[in-house]
Amino acid sequence: MSTEEKNKANDNLIESEAEITEESLNELRQVRRDKLKKLQDMGRNPFTEETWDVDAYSMDIKNNFEEMEGKSVSCAGRIMANRHMGKASFIDIQDKQGRIQVYVRQDAITPEEYEVFKTYDIGDIIGLKGQIFKTRHGEISIKASEIKLLSKSLQILPNKFQGLKDQDQRYRQRYVDLIVNPEVKNTFVQRSKIIHAIKGVLETDYGYLEVDTPILTTIAGGANARPFDTHHNTLDIDMKLRISNELFLKRLIVGGLDRVYEMGKMFRNEGMDRNHNPEFTSMECYMAYADMETMMEVTEQVVSKAALAATGSMVIEYQGKTFDLTPPWRRLDMADAIKEITSVDFATIVTDEEARAAAIKQGMDKDEVKDMTRGKILAEMFEEFCEDVPGYLDGPVFVTGHPVEISPLAKRDPKDPRITRRFEAYINCWEIANAFSELNDPIDQFERFKEQQSQLDDGTDDEAHPMDLDFVNALEVGLPPTGGLGIGIDRVIMLITDAPSIRDVILFPTMKPLEK
Repeated sequence: MSTEEKNKANDNLIESEAEITEESLNELRQVRRDKLKKLQDMGRNPFTEETWDVDAYSMDIKNNFEEMEGKSVSCAGRIMANRHMGKASFIDIQDKQGRIQVYVRQDAITPEEYEVFKTYDIGDIIGLKGQIFKTRHGEISIKASEIKLLSKSLQILPNKFQGLKDQDQRYRQRYVDLIVNPEVKNTFVQRSKIIHAIKGVLETDYGYLEVDTPILTTIAGGANARPFDTHHNTLDIDMKLRISNELFLKRLIVGGLDRVYEMGKMFRNEGMDRNHNPEFTSMECYMAYADMETMMEVTEQVVSKAALAATGSMVIEYQGKTFDLTPPWRRLDMADAIKEITSVDFATIVTDEEARAAAIKQGMDKDEVKDMTRGKILAEMFEEFCEDVPGYLDGPVFVTGHPVEISPLAKRDPKDPRITRRFEAYINCWEIANAFSELNDPIDQFERFKEQQSQLDDGTDDEAHPMDLDFVNALEVGLPPTGGLGIGIDRVIMLITDAPSIRDVILFPTMKPLEK
């Protein structure tokens, strides 16, 4: 490849990726390093530049052209396209708002500067000053009077026709993904709007206080999940990354902070798929003197107003399906759902043996259900038969009537102590929220923790955790009637932004290291 061919390929990014070999890429990278060296030898090292006074951005210029035409502006951005035509050139620069064309004439910046400018590559970051005008073809542009190289790109961006398509590479090199795929940037702008909207609803509409609780813990409580283990060297103790912040937040309710919430990272050392990442964002909030119904209202308001803030509507489209998030949402009892799908009526089932017989009749494995209680079987049947029915839990819908066996932190239903005052919110058949009328009976809580401890000790539940006796002590001090809610923020963002995978809404998702 001749020098002229290298420069042409470098300028045009080669129209077909099939034409680019690792050898040719290395040659193109070397060309850029050679250009950098030449600039440095001229005393024009771009990496010594520290700032550029930016007073205008691409979309602001385009949206306000009539009042800005003819005005001088100072802009900065990354070169994304260039077209050299003798003594004049057109380049596209990309800033935080989008792209805008820049017209560069030799006689406007001097012949010497123009020759230097023509060595700039796609991916380079420049500062420029000039006047706003419209070309003969009607494109709003900037006529440059000054251009300065602020940072030299030593890598080759993906070609302008195919972009960065490889999903794995997109996640590993999110910085490139954001540059070449504008819709990705929009997703994360929407993510920020969603998070701010959620916080706004909690703080402004309901008077919640945002707090911070520990990420490193000695007991991974508040949920059934497998934690990440680590070690504190100074204290010489084993610790865990939190799987939930629930027990800490309830302690704050005991202490008199009546409405608290925290949005932050949780860590679960479990599977990875389109809906799960081991590091994820959760929002949990607790309200004293409130119950499950209050938390239903909070859920409806938080999710619907988040969609409104990000998209302008409470009706969203996800992968070809439409969901109306406008409150109120449908309510569905877990036992009623099982009866509707399987005809098994748990209202007539009293004993564990009857529940096991009904489960086996529905095709569940005899050995798997032989030690299950009625409540555990109810939960398993809902998961196996109702969650798998296409469209049944499209929602938005609140599922209630969870058995006490799977709800160790929820208050019992006074009408039926076998179930709890709990709901799970579903949209698109995904669980996006979980809420309780919180258990505040310390004796009942101790007994449930004790049962979990026995399951941990005998190996029947490898996700159970040692009981948190300090939390029981906090309940003995006195927890007022409290409503608690947890929302999976990443899943909500997936739905609102129409993202097919959770990795599409996490800037730097967990990835297996590439083999060397």
